[in-house]
Amino acid sequence: MPFSTSDGVRLWTATSGTATSAAPVVILHGGPGLWDDYAVLAEMIDDLTVVHRFDQRGCGRSDPSEVQTMARLAQDIDELRAYFGHERIVVLGHSFGASLALLYAATYADHAAGLVYVDGVGIGDWRTAYHEEQRRRMTPEQSARLEDLTGRKRTPAEETEFRALSWFTDHADRERAMEWAYQSASVDLPINFAANSALGAAMRSWPDDYLPGLAAGLECPVTFIHGEGDPRPAFAVRDLAAHVPHHTLELIPAAGHSPWLEQPELVRSLLRRIVSGEEGA
Repeated sequence: MPFSTSDGVRLWTATSGTATSAAPVVILHGGPGLWDDYAVLAEMIDDLTVVHRFDQRGCGRSDPSEVQTMARLAQDIDELRAYFGHERIVVLGHSFGASLALLYAATYADHAAGLVYVDGVGIGDWRTAYHEEQRRRMTPEQSARLEDLTGRKRTPAEETEFRALSWFTDHADRERAMEWAYQSASVDLPINFAANSALGAAMRSWPDDYLPGLAAGLECPVTFIHGEGDPRPAFAVRDLAAHVPHHTLELIPAAGHSPWLEQPELVRSLLRRIVSGEEGA
């Protein structure tokens, strides 16, 4: 079901579940510049509450948009909240979506019932450890091929290969990593590299104390979920969590950047406890 923002950008949305006494959940996808691929998460909890998903502006099945700022994306979430008729929502963000969820919960505190921060990057120098682990999980041949595919025009087959080589290191299970990466890479939607660049630069421009300041001011319950095998280091998420007054940190063993793939029952149980109010949000 499409929704038009106040500046006329139509966003693709999907809704499942039925409204209950539990707060509704809005899932925020990663990237920046990717698309929603989180029906599996919605299905874990949509018998408990209503769950909304959408493609961010300029991404996936939503309209193009040259306006790519974190503030505008947060405003889009709040306009969706109002459109769906909710006073307060739980924002569940994965990867880049986790940073966006934190910004939303801090900016629109009156409408944030909870924040679930799934495999975000945290604070501080996470990139050094991430790139070291990424290189460790690749063969020299894979590294050379990815470098060859980067920064040039690619055929459709090369685009799928580029994505898979970029993403397979995210998974802890090395035997199935490439299989899962190709499943994600084969989605017939374009990556919005312009949005990725603009939003990435915006976040890198934030002062060192910006995210800790937002975290310290959060009024809603916050649950941090992080796969122990995610190449994005858990210590950076732990450092961010330390600034949050009311939080729970859950490390998922033997799981990478998408822990629901490798530990589905653990993630399902945790999300259901969150939605039902037994833990975190």
